[in-house]
Amino acid sequence: MTGLYTGDKQISGNLEQARIVSKKKPWRDLDLSLKIHPIRKDIIPLKDDAAIKNAVKNLLVSNFFERPFQPTLGANLRGLLFEPADAITKLDLKQGVARVLGDHEPRIKVLNINITDNSDTNSYIIQVNFLIKEYDSADSVEIVLRRLR
Repeated sequence: MTGLYTGDKQISGNLEQARIVSKKKPWRDLDLSLKIHPIRKDIIPLKDDAAIKNAVKNLLVSNFFERPFQPTLGANLRGLLFEPADAITKLDLKQGVARVLGDHEPRIKVLNINITDNSDTNSYIIQVNFLIKEYDSADSVEIVLRRLR
């Protein structure tokens, strides 16, 4: 098939090549739980949506200066755990999450960030709802920030 009529435009050329180029790029990431494949005895990688969700989680739990040669990578949320549990701390948490995802995760668009204060357990529940741009699908990640002492 070398030509296709679409309205007032004629598309010509190798359409099979155009279909191959337009395929979505697969995303792969290392699963930090290090699950072993039962047959290959190799670590099972995360693919596509799961890889992007894993990258978002890793960005949220990272602190400044934790990664070599990338001192500003991370949300530094653990530093806010020992601040008073008030609206200002929630706002700082929300801004930290929005900043790190806006700066370091171009594959997503953040839809909203919900922060719930659990004073009984000295923790915050952070839920980030986002849109994966390439797949045009909505997803969410939830992490629990907890004080260890």
